[in-house]
Amino acid sequence: MTKRNLLIYNTLSRQKELFRPINEGRVGMYVCGPTVYGDPHLGHARPAITFDLLFRYLQHLGYKVRYVRNITDVGHLEHDADEGDDKIQKKAKLEQLEPMEVAQYYTNRYHAAMERLNVLPPSIEPHATGHIIEQEELVKEILDNGFAYESNGSIYFNVEAYNEKHRYGRLSGRNLEDVINHSRDLAGTEEKHNQVDFALWKKAQPEHIMHWPSPWSEGFPGWHCECTAMGRKYLGKRFDIHGGGMDLVFPHHECEIAQAIASQGEPMVNYWMHNNMITINGQKMGKSLGNFITLFQFFEGDHEKLEQAYSPMTIRFFILQAHYRSTVDFSNEALQASHKGLERLMEGIATLERIQPVADGALTEAYAAEVEQKCYDAMDDDLNSPIVISHLFDACRTINQLADRSTSITPAGLDKLREVMRVFAFDILGLRAEAEADSGREESFGKAVDLLLELRAKAKAAKDWATSDQIRDELASFGFEVKDTKDGATWKLNR
Repeated sequence: MTKRNLLIYNTLSRQKELFRPINEGRVGMYVCGPTVYGDPHLGHARPAITFDLLFRYLQHLGYKVRYVRNITDVGHLEHDADEGDDKIQKKAKLEQLEPMEVAQYYTNRYHAAMERLNVLPPSIEPHATGHIIEQEELVKEILDNGFAYESNGSIYFNVEAYNEKHRYGRLSGRNLEDVINHSRDLAGTEEKHNQVDFALWKKAQPEHIMHWPSPWSEGFPGWHCECTAMGRKYLGKRFDIHGGGMDLVFPHHECEIAQAIASQGEPMVNYWMHNNMITINGQKMGKSLGNFITLFQFFEGDHEKLEQAYSPMTIRFFILQAHYRSTVDFSNEALQASHKGLERLMEGIATLERIQPVADGALTEAYAAEVEQKCYDAMDDDLNSPIVISHLFDACRTINQLADRSTSITPAGLDKLREVMRVFAFDILGLRAEAEADSGREESFGKAVDLLLELRAKAKAAKDWATSDQIRDELASFGFEVKDTKDGATWKLNR
């Protein structure tokens, strides 16, 4: 396994820390997945791509990674555990469907979007409804340890009792008084000892469709329970990384920490990682603001705020161009710039495949090794993907110089540079040529153009200038720019 000093920002300690897995050579990673009651949107893309980048890099370094990303297919507790607001149930009633029909449909839509974004599937993808028993066991342990209480068939976590022995708020930096002041106006607190207490199990009302038997009532688990229970089941009582969006720091992940310590007496997670938000023209994305755009609307250009359709790889590149802990603001101009940047990078990599080396080239393997080291240094510094991309752009400038023969490269240097560009662009950043998934169409497409240029070269050799010019002009009419060089003709497609 490659030994590298990988620094990651631990939200818990609020600093970069040297990543040291609990089990050498193996990494356990849990990331909060989507609640599946609607089409995936841009906000779903960011954590998926952020932790896909981490997943890819850890595997590249030689770690065996067990990556768990859950599906929340019970929508009752997404925002307020005490209100029991089940968006999946609401949609099922509205459309006269079974709740699991709704969940399955949008799970399939989420998977389709992730595949188009070239997000690798996780090692395990547990569903909340498939782990009710584990969540009930978690609640029992917390009750037995004195950190929860029953009230009218519901079970609540006793935050004040927990805070007397452990600190509640260690992840978000809040103290209990802050939380109390923040939650004074919340409704539905008549069952609680304190308004800051959160639901571990809720007794179902008669109109509630999704419910299960338990020792306390026919009901459903609290939202915070699922990740704690499923993370522990598949990764053990102590694992390496827990990730998600910054909006989950409080209350979800804060409550997860409390649940883990209250049930097993010690923390469950070593490193907490959170990606920042995506805004649209400086505003938080939301349906009420009219700026809520799904991924499929981006792919198809089907939204009033979109000037055009944007490909999945443009979306991926757009997200990777910003560091995962920084805010990303969507605008048509920003995505159009990302499209051009991606095109430039892909064109550079394609051009590199056509470069011919020379034995005494000015550039050697040392140049490619320097590019590689700079990219590794950026990745090792808290997954700094925008810096990696800047180094790949620098290499593209050199590739253009190689193409116009203003410099040259040795065979070993060329092989190494090709490897570096492919590894970082494709294997680690997860980019791919736009038509790559289309059953080799791009490769066939390129071969057809190359064949036309071969015919043109034969026409030129025969001094058949009319045919030569006709091929060039016809290609130009379809958007192909043909450039004659000392070693023959090169082409690119101006989109």
